[in-house]
Amino acid sequence: MKTIVEGINEAFRLIGALDPEVLEIVFRSLVVSFTAVFFSSLIGLPIAARFGQARFRGQRAIELILFNLMSMPTVVIGLVIMLLLSRRGPFGSFGLIYTTEAMIIAQFILTLPIVIGLAYDQLKQNGARVLELATTLGAGKGRKTLLLLREFTPALAICSITAFSRAIAEVGAVMIVGGNIRHHTRVLTTAIALNNSMGEYGMAIALGLILIVLAFIVNSLIYLLSGKHREHRRT
Repeated sequence: MKTIVEGINEAFRLIGALDPEVLEIVFRSLVVSFTAVFFSSLIGLPIAARFGQARFRGQRAIELILFNLMSMPTVVIGLVIMLLLSRRGPFGSFGLIYTTEAMIIAQFILTLPIVIGLAYDQLKQNGARVLELATTLGAGKGRKTLLLLREFTPALAICSITAFSRAIAEVGAVMIVGGNIRHHTRVLTTAIALNNSMGEYGMAIALGLILIVLAFIVNSLIYLLSGKHREHRRT
C-alpha cells in the first residue's frame, strides 16, 4: 500500500511540475497517433464511401476480410513492419526502423481497416437515401462519394476518433518497430510498461493518468458527436 501511495504522490508531483520527459512522451504519442489516423482517414474514408455505393460479386468475402483486419493483433502488425523495414528487409535501405516514422506506419496499418470498416458499415446502413437522391439528380460515382462524405461528416468523424483511441492505447506494434528508445521513440504505452517493469511507479502512474485523461476526452467526443446526450434530454 505504501508503494502505491508513494507512486501516486510522485505521479502528481511530475504532472504538477510539468516534467520535461513526461511532456516529451505525451507530445510524441499525440504526434504519432494523430499523424497515423490523419492519413488512414484521408485514404480510408473515400475508400469506404466508394465501396459503400458499389455492388459486385465477392463483396461479402471482402467485408469478411475487412472486418477481420479490424481486429488484427497489433504484435503481428509490428512483426510484419519490422521484417519489412529491418536492414535485411525490402525497405531496409530507407533506415526507418526504430524511428517515429516506423511507429506512424505501424499505427497507420492498424487504423486503416478500422476507419474503412466503421465508415463502410455506417454508410451502408444509412447512405441509401443519399445515394437514391444523388442518382435521381444524375450524379456520377465521384460526386456520390463526395456527397456521402459531406452528408455523414459527424458519423465519419466518430470513425476516425475511434481509430485514434485504438492507436493512442496501442503498445505491441510501436514497441517492436520503435524500440522504446528514450528521447527518441518512447510513447505513453511503452513508457508505462517499461517504468512498471523497472519499479518506477511514480512515472508509470503519471503517464497512466494522462492516458486515462486522453481516453476520457476521446470517448467524450465520440459521445457528443453521436448525439446520445441529446437523446437523453428528450427522454
